[in-house]
Amino acid sequence: MNITAVNHIAIICSDYERSLTFYRDVLGFTLLSEEYRKERQSMMTKMALNGQYLLELFTFPNSPERPSYPEACGLRHLAFTVDDIVQVAGELESKGIAHEPIRISPDGTQCFFFADPDGLPIEIVQE
Repeated sequence: MNITAVNHIAIICSDYERSLTFYRDVLGFTLLSEEYRKERQSMMTKMALNGQYLLELFTFPNSPERPSYPEACGLRHLAFTVDDIVQVAGELESKGIAHEPIRISPDGTQCFFFADPDGLPIEIVQE
């Protein structure tokens, strides 16, 4: 097997507009396409980060909430690398988004966590 890259990450969201605004306006993703899939009563949106297709947002009627605490099996979190972790923390704070304090991880990188509108944990890392 020769996996060469992550193709994309798919996220099911409870409120499409709220999640679209978060990933576009807060995290800086670019909208590539939106499609309403009538047969599934579902939105499917493709988004890019720095010009690279990376994220899909989905909505489905009656999706159950994500169990987070205690942590459930499955995807634990998304992690994004930044050049200036203090600046990113400040940007989140200026947009009213709470985050954990910046800390040093066991591998020596600086990091902190916050959550998307549906509680999906997101980690910011400065190497």
